[in-house]
Amino acid sequence: MNEKRLNKIAADVKLGENVRIFDFVNLYGCEIDDNSKVGTFVEIQKGVRIGKNCKISSHTFICEGVTLEDDVFVGHNVTFINDMFPRATDSHGALKTEADWTCIPTLVQKGASIGSSATVLCGVTIGENAIIGAGSVVTKDVPANTVVAGNPARRLREIEPTGR
Repeated sequence: MNEKRLNKIAADVKLGENVRIFDFVNLYGCEIDDNSKVGTFVEIQKGVRIGKNCKISSHTFICEGVTLEDDVFVGHNVTFINDMFPRATDSHGALKTEADWTCIPTLVQKGASIGSSATVLCGVTIGENAIIGAGSVVTKDVPANTVVAGNPARRLREIEPTGR
C-alpha cells in the first residue's frame, strides 16, 4: 500500500522527545519540546516555541510571535493573532511583505488552558494556570490563576494555583 505524506514539517522544525503529531499539520521554523501533542489540521509558524507537555488540539492556528510555556492546553480551533492592524496592501496599493509590518509577541505561561474557538490578540500575556473560556476573545493580559470568558474576555473568578 502506498502511503502519502499527510504532514508538511519543514526541515527547520525542532522537535523534542516523544512529540506526537497527527495528520494534516503544517509546521515550519518552530520548536516543540518533549512530550507535546499536536492535533490534526494545525498550523504552527516560524519562531513559535511550544514547551514540554503541551496539548494543541485540532484546527488551531499558532502564528509567529507566540510562545507557549510548559503544560499549556490549547483547545480546538484556537486562533492567535500577531498583527494589531493587518492590511493586505501598503499605501501605494502594493501587496505587503514581511518588511511592512511588526510581529507583536504573545506569551502563554505555564499551565494555562485556552478553550475551543478562542481568539487571542497579539501583545498579551496569559498568566500561569489561567483558564480562557471557549469562544472568548482575549484582548488584554490575563492574570495568573484567573478564569476569564466572553467577548472581550472578562474576569469571572480566581482559582487555586493548582488549577482548580
